[in-house]
Amino acid sequence: MKILFIIQGEGRGHLTQALSLHQKLTSDGHQVVGAMVGKSPARNLPDFFTEKINIPVYTFESPNFLPTAKNKQINIYKSVAYNLALAYKYIGSLHYINRMIKETEAEVVVNFYEMLTGLTYLLFRPKAVMICVAHQYLFLHPEFTFPKANPVSLAMMMFYTRITTWGSSKKLALSFRKMDEVPQKKIVVVPPLIRREVIDAEISTGDYLHGYMLNSGFSEEVKAWHKEHPDVKMHFFWDKKDVNKETKINDKLTFHLLDDSLFVKYMSGAKAYATTAGFESVCEAMYMNKPVLMVPTHIEQACNAHDASLSGAGMVADYFNLDKLLELSEKHTPNLHFRHWVSQADWLILREFRQDLLTDEPLVSRSFRHLFSKIIYKLSKLSP
Repeated sequence: MKILFIIQGEGRGHLTQALSLHQKLTSDGHQVVGAMVGKSPARNLPDFFTEKINIPVYTFESPNFLPTAKNKQINIYKSVAYNLALAYKYIGSLHYINRMIKETEAEVVVNFYEMLTGLTYLLFRPKAVMICVAHQYLFLHPEFTFPKANPVSLAMMMFYTRITTWGSSKKLALSFRKMDEVPQKKIVVVPPLIRREVIDAEISTGDYLHGYMLNSGFSEEVKAWHKEHPDVKMHFFWDKKDVNKETKINDKLTFHLLDDSLFVKYMSGAKAYATTAGFESVCEAMYMNKPVLMVPTHIEQACNAHDASLSGAGMVADYFNLDKLLELSEKHTPNLHFRHWVSQADWLILREFRQDLLTDEPLVSRSFRHLFSKIIYKLSKLSP
């Protein structure tokens, strides 16, 4: 099948998920004809994505969250006003997305949580089947547990999530753990999309802390902590604009621009990992048995962090409290079931791209197949 990716470009997570799914689909004989990435003036498209995806990459203007003055948390009201002012550009993006679906002759569109994809399907009704892929679709699952949160922020996130699904045939909800399918909502719970480079990495426990911050303002917290702990070695990644690939504060603290191979290298040898709670990197840390300190910057990441903590990833904090991370590294017990769950990703995800499953399967049929898969799974657990 010919498949087109449409990706929300904020952060690292959706981009690395697209890289992983590209690996799986091409190895299964499908053709990924291109990747469309939503961009904004506030973010750079990381070089690692364009270098590794190895297919045509098209960018378009897309709504983006704006940080506060200190470049840490998300400023919701400023973001809404900013995006409303740019609505005319987004209308152009809708026409562009619709045209590219036609020009690439895509039979399937994979939407990695890009709102404009849902709006395109609402307005233009492209013929290509749309499959949504993201951890955020687990928020629509009736068994998902939310943290305590601002009800307005939560409602806005849920509204955004639903917009991305308009016109979709199914939602693949990436999850830290196995959960039931919800056929009536077209939700299929699948393992995380972890790339081969992560799975094949040699894992060790080094003497340094590893980290990633979505908003570079958190670097001041890291620098302040470093002044009080000058002997602790740290490698942090950011996507700050107009800086060198490597910003070396001293021999112990270095900030790196996003470079995925380097990121995986430092993750595999780290003592522990600190992050602004994006789903993908937390999964990579869990796969490598690294304890995680999660510092959410907005409601979506707060939900990620809460869900990850329930799955044994580590702890949630309001700031980069690296003292707590060091304590956690001494007593953390890895989730030993996580790797088994990840090992099922290929067949659980690729089955959803089989031609017979891209049609509107009756609920009774879907429910029966779900029951059958549960029986097979439980039988496999009983085998020696």
